[in-house]
Amino acid sequence: MVEITYHKEGDFFVPDLYLEKEDYENDYIIGKYGHLRLEYLKNHKKAEYIIMFMNKTLRKHIVETDKQAKNMLELLMNEMQKKNPIDENLKNTDPLKWTGLMNNYKHCAEKVVLSELIYY
Repeated sequence: MVEITYHKEGDFFVPDLYLEKEDYENDYIIGKYGHLRLEYLKNHKKAEYIIMFMNKTLRKHIVETDKQAKNMLELLMNEMQKKNPIDENLKNTDPLKWTGLMNNYKHCAEKVVLSELIYY
């Protein structure tokens, strides 16, 4: 059994509580989608955020969400390019049009990722 220590603040004894640091994939750098999910939890789902923080599962959730989002974005982009291929010659002849089409694919794929993985 864990012994709880207290310190006195004014007329009250307050427990000395602290949270242990999460050690889930410390070398993984959380990207855009992980940060977006974290902000969403902090601002819109505070109870979930606090529970995950207290259970030391918050970092795991954020890392896994970031990885899933990146993979999903890549898969969606590949599917869009297979169904509606963009001629590679367009890259050389009209680079602005090619960039616009690729940005359109990315925007559509990102919209799906954000609605299904980040803001649910």
